[in-house]
Formats: sequence, structure tokens, C-alpha cells
Amino acid sequence: MSAMTRQAPRRFDLRGWSAEDLANPYPIYRHYRETDPVHLGPANASGTNTWFAFRYDDVTSVLSNRCFGRGDTQFSSVVPTECAALRRIVSNWLVFLDPPRHTRLRSLLTREFSPQVVTTLRPRVAAIARELATAMASSPTVDLVADFAAPLPILVICELLGVPRQDRIWLRKQAMSLQQASSGRSGNYAEAETAACELSDYFRREVQRRRREPREDLIALLVRAKDRGGSLTDDELIATCVHLLTAGHETTTNLISKSVLALLRTPEVLGELRANPELMPVAVDELIRYDPPVQMVTRWAQRDQVLRGRSIHRGEKLVLVLGSANRDPLLCPDPDVVRLDRRPNRHCGFGIGIHHCLGSALARAETEIGLNELFRQLPGLHLTDEPVQFAPDVVFHGPERLTLTTCAGGSDA
Repeated sequence: MSAMTRQAPRRFDLRGWSAEDLANPYPIYRHYRETDPVHLGPANASGTNTWFAFRYDDVTSVLSNRCFGRGDTQFSSVVPTECAALRRIVSNWLVFLDPPRHTRLRSLLTREFSPQVVTTLRPRVAAIARELATAMASSPTVDLVADFAAPLPILVICELLGVPRQDRIWLRKQAMSLQQASSGRSGNYAEAETAACELSDYFRREVQRRRREPREDLIALLVRAKDRGGSLTDDELIATCVHLLTAGHETTTNLISKSVLALLRTPEVLGELRANPELMPVAVDELIRYDPPVQMVTRWAQRDQVLRGRSIHRGEKLVLVLGSANRDPLLCPDPDVVRLDRRPNRHCGFGIGIHHCLGSALARAETEIGLNELFRQLPGLHLTDEPVQFAPDVVFHGPERLTLTTCAGGSDA
């Protein structure tokens, strides 16, 4: 069904998306951006209103407005009380904190997870990407997600945290299970609670090991920061490790997968990048704008507010549709086209304000290096005729499977 004939749902919701709309949510976003840019969606289970903002200026103004918070108390209110481990982890995640706790923890993490850490990791990222791409070259058909986009960031996170490489499959499984508690997923809190317990125990052992055997990795840096009086509790330390694992791999997996998909569908852009690989950092920023891995973020009104004439009351939920904001014609011309000349590129794919993604530099580096290695090692990479299978989640958005051929002659459609 074409974008012109598809009908947007009566009320925008995070659930109930068709496979077709998951694969391309942008016509749906455009409908609301043009007709009802601050849209009242269905109320949640407790009867609280949920609003959706679709325009770039509204999204960026809310992200910069301290009257809209990100506090964990609202999230905890929907998590069953018996999920103690899950509630304890989430209540200590930086992304769910407001000042002053957010300020204290972010300051500490910014100091330990510095740009220098990312710079130091770049050779290892390149070596891992090269190893994965080389292994793919021996097969005529590959699944980009399983063979490259998922293992690359999880292996990098293992390097960053200093945990054994052989644990990566188990760690990814636990991280994906933990994500089942997110609003766009199944709401399987039992599975998420089990994963929270497993990951808490795992990282508690790793923290104890760093105290016995000093090392040079991010867990060790955080342990030393705590022991130097950095006011980081053990619960915050463990929750931060879990957060780095979960936030640091799935979003980058989706970013790499969707970037490859977009480039294979725009061969003229890919050709320009092959001829000028130094443009890859610019391309990555444009690909984040074009199809961000996180399509939406949530804020809660701390006091009564008015947004584009709509009254949003204290305690109500506001979902900011980053994917729609990044395709707003007010942000840039030809927003539905990948262009390498967008400078500056003021997208909000990594958020804006105090919650701007702490790991954005690492995600950019992994994607930039990964794409360069992938297209260098596999110059004949093409899409197959197999439909791209997207995960049933419009928030953390990306393919579950992306089948490619590794030699020339595949489909470019």
C-alpha cells in the first residue's frame, strides 16, 4: 500500500503497528505533524493522559525545558512491586534521573567516560569490525543484524567494560530480555525481572573483582571514582554498568542496520562515500537524522504547560517523536532524502539538553568505522528480495533480520 493511500490510526499509539508501518513509520508521522502536531493519545492504565509531539520546534523546546522531567517515579509506578531488581536498576539509570541526582551522576560519568576513552577504543572497534566483515565474506548470503550489526557494539561494550568476550551472547540475551519492560515492547515484566537479577549479580561480581584485582577498564574507573569519594553508591555503579550494556548496544545495532539499508537503497550516496570515505562522519550524522535508532523519548510535565495551544497538566506524559522531528521540513529541505551536504545538521536523534545521549560519540565512532570496514571488505554487498523484518517496536526501532548478498548481482530495490 502506498504512503498516499495508507490511513493513519484514529489515535496514535505505541502498540498495534502493522509490519508495513513499522518498516516505514514516516508517512504516519507526517500525517500527525501536519494535522495534529500535539496529539492526545490513549490514556495509560491509571487514566493519565499521554500526549505526542511531532514537530521539530516543539520537540526541541520540550527537551530544553526543565518544566518537563524524566524522573524514574513515573516509570516505577507501572512496574509491578514484586519486580524489586528491575525497579532498583531503573531507579538508578541516568536516563530516568532529574537534577540534582542527574547532575551529580552525569558529571561523574562524563569525567570517566571521556572522549579520550572513545579515541582509545577506535583501533579495537576497527579490528572487531574487520574481523566480522571478513567472516561474512565467506558466505554468499548473510544476515547483517546477526553477523555484524549486533555483535560489533556488544563486543565493543565488552572491551569498554572489561568483561570477557565469551560472555557477549549471554549479555545480549539478558539485555534484550530486560528491554521487554519498555513501553513499546511486550510488557513481559517477569522476563525483565529475571534479567535484572542476573545482570545485577553479574556486575556485582565484576565490581568486587575490580576491587581485588585493579584493572584499566570503565568498571575499574567507576570503582576507583567511588572509592575516591565520588559519591557513587554500589547500586548506582551496578545500574550504570547495566545501562551502558543495554543502551550501548541495541541502539547502535539499529543505527548500523538502518544505515546500511538506507545506503543500499541510495546507491548514488553510497557511491560518493566509496569514492570519499572521509565523508563518513558527515554521512553518519545524516543517517541518524534520516532514520534514528530511538524514535521517541518520554517526558513528564512537572507543572501545567501549554504546547501549541494544548493544555498539558502536571503529571501527564509527553512522548516526543524524534523520528518525526528529524523529518520536519522546518528543520531542513528535502527531509525524506539522504543528503551529504547538510551542514550543520541540527537533528535531535541523540536528544537535546541535559539528557543528550552520553554514548553518542561511541555510537558515531562504531557506526562510522563499522560502515567503512563493511563496505571496504564487502564491495559487492546488495539487498536480497527477502523483505526486511523489523522488530515489533516503534520506539527502539530497527530490523530483526536484514538479509544481504555479499557479491554483485543482488537486488537494489
